[in-house]
Amino acid sequence: MYLYIIAIGWAYVVLLMAATAKSFVAGVLTFVFYGLLPLALVLWLTLKRMRRLRGLANQRLDQPDRADTQPDQ
Repeated sequence: MYLYIIAIGWAYVVLLMAATAKSFVAGVLTFVFYGLLPLALVLWLTLKRMRRLRGLANQRLDQPDRADTQPDQ
């Protein structure tokens, strides 16, 4: 949840930086290279890690506990 708030804040600041650029092209490049690309990279890496950890947690829940199983005799 906090990740999205930080991402929205970062996008807002970069948008204001782009709006104050001297030309339209400079504004677009500022928004893309200071905003979209770094933000996309950070979100992708962070959410990828969260998905991986969630998958590992679900995998552990699906496996039976070793103490609950009876060994074959």
